[in-house]
Amino acid sequence: MDNPGYYDGRNLQVAEKQPVTTKDIEPLELEENGDENKERGNWSGKLDFLLSCLGYAVGLGNVWRFPFLCYRNGGGAFFIPYLLMLFFVGLPLFYLELSIGQFSSMGPIGIFGKICPLFQGIGYAMVVIAGLTAIYYNVILAWTFYYLFASFQRKLPWGDCDNDWNTKDCWSKIEEEACENDHQGVYYQRTCHTNISETKTDMLRNLSIVENKLRMSASEEFYRHKMLGWTESIDNTNGIKWDLCLCLLLAWIVVTLCLIKGIKSSGKVVYFTATFPYVVLFALLIRGLTLDGALEGIKFYIIPTISELKKPQVWVDAAGQIFFSLSVGFGGIHTLASYNRFNNNCFRDSLIVVCGNSLTSIFAGFVIFSILGHMAFDLNKSVADVVSSGSGLAFIAYPAVLSRLPVAPLWSILFFFMLLTLGLDSMFVFTETIVTFFLDTFPNHTRGTWQKPLLVAGVNTIMFILGLPMTTGAGLYWNDLMNTFAASWSVIIVALLEGIVVPWVYGARRFMNDISMMMGRGCYVAFNPFWYFTWLLTVPLLILGTFVFNFIYYEAPKSDNVPYPPWAEGVGWLMAWGIVALIPLVALINLFRYHTKRIPTFVSPDPTWGPALDKHRFGKYAPLAKPADGFNTMTEKPPAYTINDHAGTYGSYKPYGSGGGYNNQGYS
Repeated sequence: MDNPGYYDGRNLQVAEKQPVTTKDIEPLELEENGDENKERGNWSGKLDFLLSCLGYAVGLGNVWRFPFLCYRNGGGAFFIPYLLMLFFVGLPLFYLELSIGQFSSMGPIGIFGKICPLFQGIGYAMVVIAGLTAIYYNVILAWTFYYLFASFQRKLPWGDCDNDWNTKDCWSKIEEEACENDHQGVYYQRTCHTNISETKTDMLRNLSIVENKLRMSASEEFYRHKMLGWTESIDNTNGIKWDLCLCLLLAWIVVTLCLIKGIKSSGKVVYFTATFPYVVLFALLIRGLTLDGALEGIKFYIIPTISELKKPQVWVDAAGQIFFSLSVGFGGIHTLASYNRFNNNCFRDSLIVVCGNSLTSIFAGFVIFSILGHMAFDLNKSVADVVSSGSGLAFIAYPAVLSRLPVAPLWSILFFFMLLTLGLDSMFVFTETIVTFFLDTFPNHTRGTWQKPLLVAGVNTIMFILGLPMTTGAGLYWNDLMNTFAASWSVIIVALLEGIVVPWVYGARRFMNDISMMMGRGCYVAFNPFWYFTWLLTVPLLILGTFVFNFIYYEAPKSDNVPYPPWAEGVGWLMAWGIVALIPLVALINLFRYHTKRIPTFVSPDPTWGPALDKHRFGKYAPLAKPADGFNTMTEKPPAYTINDHAGTYGSYKPYGSGGGYNNQGYS
């Protein structure tokens, strides 16, 4: 039977199906070696996309947050809610974002502007979130560069207290052991006291015990006083630390160079940055298992406390970790998938990335707790007393352990280079999301051979300038504030709306048919009930539950146990709700611009919605003529479109918004 959707792309008329010949096949084979979408570009290979997605999903949070959540929520028992949330929230939402990005070949703003113009603000909110996240995230990479450069010394500078930035409260395990074992002295306030009376020895030891809580480790003083130039309040900036500023500049230069040719350059860099962390993690695990106390640390990590599962906080933490670890709601997955070929197997890629991300988190837990177990053994403390998360783990606890290992500089270089590669992969996607917004919005001005490199450099320069306040003495406060509000509350709300708009407004059945156009109607059909169930129920309900729980049990944020002043917390909420406010604001703007249209038009797909290339537009998408040359559907009011009526196995067509659609084959 002839396919009524087969047409000649030059005049968009239904064409008679022609016999297939060798001449018909040759251009297709040549195209597979180049870009399918000549104007927008595609990934050079399937691994480029897969590794980019994996690198984006596997970030710093897998190493410094997941192990801590396991410790706080019942050890191995945390795996139960974590895996349940993975399959009922993480995987469905990741697959949704990846599929819709690949189907449309557009970034988040273009996608939501087409499927539901009333909610186009969701796309704008995602781009703003990606931009704000990139600003503070690259500051963390600047810290990593700082530590990496400091590691190229015979003696790591955070291993002892014999430095000008150390205070009298500094304490070094290495110096204490050397004092007691080599000189039979007493280590107190950075000094080894020898040849003293027994009375004075007892007095100093008692003082040391009393002042134990006031002591600050050498690694913490390096982090606070040397690198950050830390001040006691966000009100006191104490000026820019120029060495840290130069590290931030270097971080942005590296990101710019890797993205200078877009996905063509970043797609090759990820072959190293996405795989190297696994080599280092494996090496650190082997080294950690050989250390005293490692087994106790691992037991602490995996032995379950089932009673913890009764606490709602455990389930909320599991949902939050899945949510932020996979980076859904940031617009990055849409952006990466938009450069895929139309018929790429997005189902397979989703499974690989989601499962790979979770397995990496679990594996990283073994690495971290083997080292923390040794740290607890070394300090004669319980594992619970040395566990930390976030920057405290990466830049204080872990460096302290590394400084006591044989060949310490080598292990330090490997560890911080691993953190650098983990962070760079995520930075590539955050930045590419912003750049893609400009490419899709102003295609005639940004897609030249020299225009895109200038765009990348310009965007990154602006974000470098916006990140300069985080290189001051108050930088840690600003970094934590942006992490709490710009990339937390707003992301949950945006993802919640996305989980409602796509399956409920656009339609889960319609969306499933779009996926069938890419991969074939019979491909993975057994999973369809699962997708319907999760998209329509579990995804929106569980995200809503997470938001409500966090809102009810909200506590005023702190940075390193220092509370924020009211004005700073107000700035944080302004960031969070300012992002969310973009959604109703853009809706009002669209209603004002196109006020002559009926309301149902704004919640129905735009007539131009569908695959980007003519050769993929068949069935319900086939009859639509292309807009006039040079017309940008994202910024201009659409002209009249030609509807070529025809009948066939897909039924008769009526324009969207007129109560029509195809009346059979599941397209209504």
